[in-house]
Amino acid sequence: MTNKASERLRPDRRGWLKPYLSGTWQLYAMMLIPIIYIICFKYKPMLGIVMAFKKYTPFGGRSMWEMEWVGFQWFEEAFRDSLFWKSLGNTLILNLGDLLFGFPFPIILAIFLNELRSNKVRKTTQLALYLPNFLSWVIISGITSQIFAASGLMNNLIGALGGSTVPFLSDTGMWRGVYWIMGIWQSAGYSLIIYLAALMSNDPSLSEAAYIDGATRMQRIWHVTVPQIMPTISTLLIMQVGKVVSISFDRPYMMRNALVIDVAQVISTFVYDKGLKGGRFDYAAAVGLFQSIVGIVLILIANHASKKMGQEGII
Repeated sequence: MTNKASERLRPDRRGWLKPYLSGTWQLYAMMLIPIIYIICFKYKPMLGIVMAFKKYTPFGGRSMWEMEWVGFQWFEEAFRDSLFWKSLGNTLILNLGDLLFGFPFPIILAIFLNELRSNKVRKTTQLALYLPNFLSWVIISGITSQIFAASGLMNNLIGALGGSTVPFLSDTGMWRGVYWIMGIWQSAGYSLIIYLAALMSNDPSLSEAAYIDGATRMQRIWHVTVPQIMPTISTLLIMQVGKVVSISFDRPYMMRNALVIDVAQVISTFVYDKGLKGGRFDYAAAVGLFQSIVGIVLILIANHASKKMGQEGII
C-alpha cells in the first residue's frame, strides 16, 4: 500500500480539540477550582522546605531566599537533642497503639453491621458512631476529664461498687489506654463508612453459594466477606502506616497534663514548644521535613509489602 493510500485510510485528527471541548468544557471548568486550591495551598507552601536549610528569622525585612544557608545544621541539632528522640519514641508508641487497636475496630464493626438484618438498628448505630467525628479534640478532652478524672464518672462508679480511685489520667500506662480509647471513639465512624461502602459492592451470590455448601456464618465472613474488601483494607492500612511518625497536634496537646508529660510529649508538641513558641521556624521546618521523608519511605515500604502479598497497593 502506498503512502498516499495509507494517508487516505488514516482518520483525520486535526481540529478534534474544539468539538471535544464544546461538550466537556464545563467539566474542565469545574476542575479548575480544586486544581487552583491544590496549587495555592498544597504545592506553593512546599517552597517553605528551604527554610529547613537556612538561618531564618521573620524579622529584618529580608525574604527567606536572601537569608544565610546553614545546610543540615538544624537536623544535626535535632538529632543531638534527647528530647527529640523521646518525642519521636512517644509518637511511635501512640501511633502504633492506634494502628494495633484502632485500625481493626471499624472493620469488625462494619462486618457486624453488615450482618444485621434490621436496617433501623444499622442506620441508628452508624449515625451514633459517626457523630463523634464532628467533635473537636477540645470538646473530647473535656468529655475525657468528666469521665476519667479522679472525681469523674468512672471513679464515682468504681467507688460506688466499693473500689478505690483509679488514676486514669495521672498514670502513664493508663493515660495511653485512655488516649487510644478516645481515639477509636472519635475516628472509628469515618472509617466505618468507607468499609460499609466497600461491603455494599460485594457479590452476595458468593456468600449464598458458601451457605448452600454448608459454610457457617463465621466461615462466610472469613473466607468470602473479608477477601472481597481486602483491597480497601490494604489501601487504608498503607495510608495509616505512612502516618506512624506523624501525629496531630490537637489530640495529644489537649489530652496531656503535667503528670504524664513524659509519655505525652510527641513530635508535634515538641515542634510547637521548641520551634514555634521560641520563634525557631527553621528548626521546626527541619523536624517537619524529617517526618515527611520518613513517612514517604514507610508508605513505599508498606506499598511494596502489600504488592508482595497479592494486593494492588496505592502506587
